[in-house]
Amino acid sequence: MQIVSINVGAPQAQLYRGIAVLTAGHKTPVASALLRFTNFDGDRQADLRNHGGPDKAVCVYSFDHYPFWEATLGETLEPGAFSENLTIAGLRESEVCLGDTFRAGEALVQMSQPRQPCSKLAGKRGSKGLPGIIHETGFSGFYLRVLKEGVVKAGDPFELAARHPLGVTIEFANQVMYRQRTDAESLQQVLAVAELSAAWRGTLSGRVE
Repeated sequence: MQIVSINVGAPQAQLYRGIAVLTAGHKTPVASALLRFTNFDGDRQADLRNHGGPDKAVCVYSFDHYPFWEATLGETLEPGAFSENLTIAGLRESEVCLGDTFRAGEALVQMSQPRQPCSKLAGKRGSKGLPGIIHETGFSGFYLRVLKEGVVKAGDPFELAARHPLGVTIEFANQVMYRQRTDAESLQQVLAVAELSAAWRGTLSGRVE
């Protein structure tokens, strides 16, 4: 697994379907950046209620999905096309688990939750149906929390440091969120991962109750 690109950006206006919204989804590749506990230096979030913070310090998307999206959307895509901070080759949602830890350059990071695509991403790509296709395919990407700060460079390996013993994949967590919404056993499997983000824990715990 390798970091193809590091992408950062500041909030700016985006026009979609005649409505202007503020988003930091238009990111620019950089050669390297210091990763802190809440984000990369040079990266900001427009919506602090739904983005950013310790549980969602880094947004990751798999470069392995890019050929599918280029065929689906009919355009050539550059790293950062899905507003991710890290574009990484060699990993998929079916291969990584909640709570797994990885070395990224000098930093140590941990899987915290799948990414939930929103209308701003649909607006960026000019595709209203994009979030629905992501749900269907499971090509969501995911978020990382930062356990150790450090400089990360494009081209650095993304190395597995420790696999979580429960083995709850990002793919399975997506299935529980969107398809097995009321299956008590599946909900408990995801909730058993102590490293699950607070936001997802609140949503899934509410379903159990």
